[in-house]
Amino acid sequence: MIAIVPARGGSKGLPGKNIKNLLGKPMIVYTIEEALKSKYITEVIISTDCKEIEEVAISYGAKSPFLRPEYLASDNAKAIDNYIYTIDRLNSEFNYDIEDFVVLQPTSPLRTIEDIDGAIELFRQKDAQSVIGYTEEHHPIEWHKYITEDGKFEKIFEEKLLNRQEIKKSYYPNGAVFVFQYELIKQKKYYSDESYAYIMPRFRSVDVDTIEDFKYIEFLMRGNNEK
Repeated sequence: MIAIVPARGGSKGLPGKNIKNLLGKPMIVYTIEEALKSKYITEVIISTDCKEIEEVAISYGAKSPFLRPEYLASDNAKAIDNYIYTIDRLNSEFNYDIEDFVVLQPTSPLRTIEDIDGAIELFRQKDAQSVIGYTEEHHPIEWHKYITEDGKFEKIFEEKLLNRQEIKKSYYPNGAVFVFQYELIKQKKYYSDESYAYIMPRFRSVDVDTIEDFKYIEFLMRGNNEK
């Protein structure tokens, strides 16, 4: 099974984040290194439009058969279209025969080999069409509101006066690990009746989008290294 690491060059929230130095090495390297430890992943394919990211990824063991075209690297481009493009080219031009694949975003550097292999094992045990990393929402979704432009509350859910203990747990996708059947992705879908959640702790579910996220990751990693 291959792993695709999608890492476009443009990022408005935190420019250059994928190769930003994180405690001594580019952030993307943490994902590549963990993926290469997997007993199920045979190759790590970097999907990028940026030569600098490509060079860093290759130097740490990833492969880059081709660069991502510009139209799949814009702010409006959909990730699923890039997965389809990547798998189709690998199959048709590079003699791959990919039916299932893993996606590992480089913005989740705390995800471990245990998470990667655990998600793949769940995918195989369940004969799933997709397995997606999720983590528990620490605030009940019933508390969420839309806020109007003039600062007023707008309901999302019907209001119920419940104690926190009475509210059912909810979970959200953390972006750390995806395992897909290609037949599902070709339908432009992430979920089907045969989709399952791989639950991860909040500590390993931090996704870097802003400088605040990045600094928080540094804080967590330093604390973990000191134990």
